[in-house]
Order: sequence, then C-alpha cells, then structure tokens
Amino acid sequence: MKKLIAIMIGLGLLGLLGRSVSFAAEFGTAAEAEAMVKKAIQLIKTEGKEKAFAEINNPKGKFVDRDLYIFVYDMDGKCIAHGFNQKMVGKELIEIKDSDGKLYVKERVEIAKTKGKGWQDYKFTDPITKKIEPKSAYVERVENMIVGCGVYKR
Repeated sequence: MKKLIAIMIGLGLLGLLGRSVSFAAEFGTAAEAEAMVKKAIQLIKTEGKEKAFAEINNPKGKFVDRDLYIFVYDMDGKCIAHGFNQKMVGKELIEIKDSDGKLYVKERVEIAKTKGKGWQDYKFTDPITKKIEPKSAYVERVENMIVGCGVYKR
C-alpha cells in the first residue's frame, strides 16, 4: 500500500511538472525572439525585401510562433511588415504610444540609429491572452530598416 501511494504521489508530481513545462512552452522566450530577428534579417539579405516581407506578413509563416512575431519599420517609424497585424503595414507609427504613454516606435528608431540593436520595454496587447501586458522587444537595424520581435513578460 505504501508503495502504491508513493507511486501515485510520484506520478502526480510528474504530471504537475509536465504541466508547468508545457505552460512555459506556450510562450516565446527572449532568446527565441532574438533568434527570430536574426533569421528574418538573414532572409531579407539572401532573398530580398519583397519575398522576406511576404513571409513576415504571413500569419501562418515561419515568423509567427505562439506569441512571437516579427515586425519591420523604416527609419521614420512607418510599418513595412508585421506578422501579427497586417493592418499596421503602411502606417506611420512614430507617434504611437503604449498604455503608459510611451512612444515605443520612436524609441525603436532611436535605438536603431544610436546603437544599431538592443532591447526596449513597453506594453502591448498579447495575441494569446488578448490583454495589455508588459513586453520587451529586441530590435536590430538592417540597412534603413528596423527588424524586431517582442517577448511578453510573464
């Protein structure tokens, strides 16, 4: 009987551990976001902007993974590709603010111009939870564009 109870407790703990691992796998990580940016930049360089932007804009493509997606802006803050919301493409977003009033696109442009790449914090609607969540985005300049991907802070 003691062995049976010990086995049941062990299986229960394994079940809980498995759930926490699968929960974590539902969301992207900072390392995955940065790797996705590098992959998008490589595609832009090897296949050209037109083909790369078509793939980035594809909501079922290789640049959308769980809550991770690529976005691309020009150096004036105009959205030129967006994996989560294609309605943003073509819009001038330099003056857009998050829920705290932060000019996050303007900040991206500044990071790209002054540092070439880096991380930024802001708030944005999570595509999975549909709630405004704290987010960090990795952005990197390539030619006259900013390629980025964000990760929600949970």
